[in-house]
Amino acid sequence: MKVLVIGANGQVGKHIVNILNESDVHTVRAMVRKEEQAKELEARGIETAFASLEGTVHEIKEVMKGCDAVIFSAGSGGNTGHDKTLLIDLDGAVKAMEAAEDLGIKRFVMVSALQAHHRENWNTSLIPYYVAKHYADKILEASGLTYTIVRPGGLLNEPGTGRVDAGENKERGSIPREDVARVVVETLSEDHTFGRSFDLVSGDTPIAEAIQSI
Repeated sequence: MKVLVIGANGQVGKHIVNILNESDVHTVRAMVRKEEQAKELEARGIETAFASLEGTVHEIKEVMKGCDAVIFSAGSGGNTGHDKTLLIDLDGAVKAMEAAEDLGIKRFVMVSALQAHHRENWNTSLIPYYVAKHYADKILEASGLTYTIVRPGGLLNEPGTGRVDAGENKERGSIPREDVARVVVETLSEDHTFGRSFDLVSGDTPIAEAIQSI
């Protein structure tokens, strides 16, 4: 299937794009905001499209046309204010959902945050971020989209191990971004994950086996 990656220039998004680009099953279109980002990707033969999550639903629809699935891995980042968290992590995610629904694109995979579904377990230093993720996830669950919500723990830049711990209520932990990306891509065609959400941290179980155990 052809997959639009929203947040393609993010740290997890870059891994997702690379994995999809090497796939024998999927093709990728990377949504970016800047020309220099597009040039780097296109130099490697990766299709790109320009749009901003602060733009309109129509603009997002234009870059989504022709795709079969959407992966939302965008985030405002830790160096922005709460306003950007609201505009990107919440409203931007909802715009992407609306665009997918308008185009009849059913498959939608969301990269969320560990325990975003349980307020009492939120990291108190990141409350606005967790609020945005919590409500974006709830809106996705209430949509007509065939969703999967992946809620990773603390994100690491070290190489992936290919082994994870996935499930409904995992204690706080961390995971390499590369492993998150591999799980996200693995869920795309795995109907066992359709309509499901789960926490994800590093563990001892191979990714494919961990997904089957959810």
